[in-house]
Amino acid sequence: MRRSAALTSVTMTAVLALSACGGGGAAQSPGGGTGATGQATPATGGTVHVLANADFSHLDPARGFDGGVNNFYRLIYRGLTTFGAGPGAEGTKIVPDLATDTGTPSNDAKTWTFTLKDNIFFEDGTPITSEAVKFGFSRAFDPEAGIGSPYGRLLLDAPKDYKGPYLSGDLDTIETPDPKTVVIHLKKPYADFPSALALPNFTPFPKGTGAGAAFDSKPIASGPYKLASYQRNASLKLERNPQWKPETDTVRAARPDAFEWTFGLDPATIDERMLAGQGTDADAIGQSIQAATVARVQTPQIKARTLSGLNGCTTYMGLNTTKKYLKDVRVRQAINHAIDKDTIVAAMGGSTLAEKGTSIQPPTVAGRVDYDPYPHDVAKAKQLLADAGLSGGFSLILDTRAQPKMAAVSVAVQEALKQIGIDVKINNIDASTYYEVIGTPAKQNDMAVTGWCPDWASGATFLPPLFDGRNITSKGNSNLAQINDKAVNAKIDEIAQMTDVEQANAAYGELDKQIMELAPVVPLAYEKLILVNGANIAGAYQSNSYSGGIDLVSVGLAKPTK
Repeated sequence: MRRSAALTSVTMTAVLALSACGGGGAAQSPGGGTGATGQATPATGGTVHVLANADFSHLDPARGFDGGVNNFYRLIYRGLTTFGAGPGAEGTKIVPDLATDTGTPSNDAKTWTFTLKDNIFFEDGTPITSEAVKFGFSRAFDPEAGIGSPYGRLLLDAPKDYKGPYLSGDLDTIETPDPKTVVIHLKKPYADFPSALALPNFTPFPKGTGAGAAFDSKPIASGPYKLASYQRNASLKLERNPQWKPETDTVRAARPDAFEWTFGLDPATIDERMLAGQGTDADAIGQSIQAATVARVQTPQIKARTLSGLNGCTTYMGLNTTKKYLKDVRVRQAINHAIDKDTIVAAMGGSTLAEKGTSIQPPTVAGRVDYDPYPHDVAKAKQLLADAGLSGGFSLILDTRAQPKMAAVSVAVQEALKQIGIDVKINNIDASTYYEVIGTPAKQNDMAVTGWCPDWASGATFLPPLFDGRNITSKGNSNLAQINDKAVNAKIDEIAQMTDVEQANAAYGELDKQIMELAPVVPLAYEKLILVNGANIAGAYQSNSYSGGIDLVSVGLAKPTK
């Protein structure tokens, strides 16, 4: 990732997709108690509307891997496995999807065998076969398309020079002995492989399709919906896919006849429309509300259709350790001490919408250790810079998204570092290209405000993708600090060999401390969501697998209208 639903999502909608949050509890309403808006079973029919600030990053699941789009993918795509549907722990379970079960491991979990279900088809009626699985999985290695989730490249065994099916042909380490059997060979044993398979770049496609950016404008659906129309940055509509067979799918309720997104709306406008709930907005979901709107959700009528809780992600600032000044750990430690987290929380809307970040892993991750390695201390920060011979000051460039909340966070960082003699120049990057830019090391500046969410209920999906130096790539790079520390890499390998999940998660909690001694990032905040839904929305709950956002596979309308 998996990038933060709050920060990575260029679709800042209640779609707020992405990742399972291990250990997360039930959503809470702003007035206390469990958020329960729209939890009645939806009726069949009608159109669910989604009001969004910005478009999705990519419709191609090999390319997109951010908060807004992963949840959306489940409406049009299916994989061998997926997350369950339901609030709390139910939504973090890994269940079969196109496969009959969650796989059979062999060779110490280095080889996995899956059998496909009967009567599964793409939208054009083409059967979904083992060859389609093999082809879809191998797209993760394509240098242009495979810029999304890193797990395909990290886990699947492949020749070092393999560049995906368009350039290198078939991936022989995925065997297809018959149309319904898939045998997958991994680089190393991985007991939690069924969880990884729930991620979007493990999506089957008909062999030979999707070259270039074809799927970004015309995806081939395998889920209950297919693309009906799409105007980039304006609107997107999904309609039912008649080739999807509900008897083969235990997860997707697919109650609505259609979903319709409206992009390009100002966040304040979305808030006003969701509070008013007039016309089709009664059938709508939106983004987490803005700070200025929080006080207005306290009325009983609004509370009744409101959900809130932690989004399970960490907002952080990456420090590029390859840059002149940031090569020195003392400089990175000084920056950590200088940042006033209270001003960061204020910039994000106050304590109702965020809490101070301390560790890299957020409170919702199993095994996370609650500690604060760098309390706010300007004097200590100045001393560290003096020890580094930099008491005279210097300049750094901070990359950030051109979005109001992130602009406010960046200014808070700028003001904090000014107190220790660091002149921060803010570089605003368009939201639609931001994560591609900062994920390209050649284009990275000194610092970047970003975020990360766990991909499933395990610490394994938080620290290794961000800090394993052996996986730094020229595009789609998740290790923004570009840190490549032998001791950290060795500890990642050691934990990966553990077969006890609780033991492994506890070890990741300790690894968090080890990494923060090197100060490659500044944990800034853990963001909270407050979601106001339309009065006619039913089946809405905050999903632990999608960063506290509404799980789209279960949502629908209480009373559909034609």
